[in-house]
Amino acid sequence: MSASQPPRTADVRTLLVKIFGKDRPGITAGLFDTLAAYSVDVIDIEQVVTRGRIVLCALITAPAGKGAEGELRATVHSWAESLKLQAEIISGTGDNRPRGSGRSHVTVLGNPLTAESTSAIAACITTAGGNIDRIFRLAKYPVTAVEFAVSGVETEPLRTALATEGAEIGVDVAVVSAGLHRRAQRLVVMDVDSTLIQDEVIELFAAHAGCEAEVAEVTSRAMLGELDFEQSLHARVALLAGLDASVVEKVRAEIRLTPGARTLIRTLKRLGYQVGVVSGGFTQVTDALQEQLGLDFASANTLEIVDGRLTGRVVGEIVDRAGKARLLRRFAAEAGVPLAQTVAIGDGANDLDMLNAAGLGVAFNAKPVVRKAAHTAVNVPFLDTVLYLLGITREEVEAADCDD
Repeated sequence: MSASQPPRTADVRTLLVKIFGKDRPGITAGLFDTLAAYSVDVIDIEQVVTRGRIVLCALITAPAGKGAEGELRATVHSWAESLKLQAEIISGTGDNRPRGSGRSHVTVLGNPLTAESTSAIAACITTAGGNIDRIFRLAKYPVTAVEFAVSGVETEPLRTALATEGAEIGVDVAVVSAGLHRRAQRLVVMDVDSTLIQDEVIELFAAHAGCEAEVAEVTSRAMLGELDFEQSLHARVALLAGLDASVVEKVRAEIRLTPGARTLIRTLKRLGYQVGVVSGGFTQVTDALQEQLGLDFASANTLEIVDGRLTGRVVGEIVDRAGKARLLRRFAAEAGVPLAQTVAIGDGANDLDMLNAAGLGVAFNAKPVVRKAAHTAVNVPFLDTVLYLLGITREEVEAADCDD
């Protein structure tokens, strides 16, 4: 039989052996050592340990020979009792039924994750026509993150249904299609202001010019989509005219990274991902962030400085809503990553084109219009929770940090 042809087990008599009890080293080895005496084949294995309690399941072929199955049952029960474990053995035929077409990973973030919200998500998956094949925890802090492996329904309708449900019950839900592409090299591109950093850079400049409140009001309206971004940018930058260029270093020193930002970038880089930023802010800040964080790509607007002072103008191509999407495509082409393998993260209306163009668009603590339009939303103040949407566990992140 070739490697591409799975073994035919549909008509084979099988036994499902289930072991429950207090976990300790050697249980798995002991069970299979016991089974080895009966020359059975192993078809499937599942094991999980929760709060020190093990559930071990083994699907095996029934042993050949008269009376062999009864003897195997008695032996397994005797072995389990000697370790103060419980055993259950169920007869049947064949393997698990084939998973349905349409496979997705559903990641749920809760702070906390309640039984009520978990019930609602599971019911929504069922209503959409999906089947939950497996559930496991990705992280227990700073949020609880769990992943559901779902089959039987296509990704897009499932994403739509769960986005609505998640918004109603107050949990973050991300749905991505399953497959090899999830493990492939990716490009992650994020907004800067109120995403990578906690600040709005132009407001930091404005504070030094004594016009912070005026600039903040215009910024808020632009992020809500009420104002044209380019017009609002020119209007706000004009208020900075005359500032001494030394203000750039002061603003750089005032920048506060979002909690989890360093962890996110460090982990992505270890995995071979390429990471970039696009900003409606200014290269005078993003260039420093690129060097500080080891980013692969960075693009933003540039404040004009003449004779040591800000002129109140920007020079070069404007990075606006359409520009961010254009830069995402440019970065992807330079990185050699298909657009479907890109992840975009942002919070404002001027990020929407970029979020929609990416394979996965993540609205991070975003304005309502952005949360509604993005593929998924994260509403906790930790940027590294985006790692869980990519199937990366907190334990893997911590283990990598320890090995560094």
